[in-house]
Amino acid sequence: MVLSKEDQDRIGAAIRAAEARTEGEIVCVLAKSSSDYAVYPLAWSALAAFIAPWILVTLTAYSVERILLIQLLLFLGLYVLFSVPALHRLLVPRPVQRAAAHRAAMEQFMIRGMSRKANRAGILIFVSLSEHYARIVADQGITAKVDQSVWRGAVDALISHMREERVAEGFIAALEQCANVLAEHFPAGAAPSNDLPDRIYLI
Repeated sequence: MVLSKEDQDRIGAAIRAAEARTEGEIVCVLAKSSSDYAVYPLAWSALAAFIAPWILVTLTAYSVERILLIQLLLFLGLYVLFSVPALHRLLVPRPVQRAAAHRAAMEQFMIRGMSRKANRAGILIFVSLSEHYARIVADQGITAKVDQSVWRGAVDALISHMREERVAEGFIAALEQCANVLAEHFPAGAAPSNDLPDRIYLI
């Protein structure tokens, strides 16, 4: 699922509208996946190939050479099979996926320079499609005034729209809710700051 140019422009306009109401900064990031999880097809294939000879020795009278050949073919076959994207993700435990997505969100918060604002009033709206994960990361100036639970509604809106494959609408809904919170605690001054581009980052 890739956002069209029109969807990206709509999100950019929603960011500008949200930031016009506050001295805070809002950055949106959409990730196709938070990790390639490359080790998992390899690990599961290796485990199966390791177990197979013990089963074959117990249940068959195959020669050592044949068993080693079966072991090699099993490893290669499973590795190719498990590398298929649809199966690949099923091999990765859900807690591992969530941890990877959380780590990616925190990395994006730092990469995009969110913590460099003087008032520490920046937030990151992060979505990772592969993991069906959404998170709002707020800087210290906001967390000192707003509990993390306040963002729950915006996160729920993101996830709900993701399930319907309406990612742009999810970001726009989340932006409106986040702007309401920021405007309450960091209302726009005479010249609202806008240090970062009003666009969604696709990674």
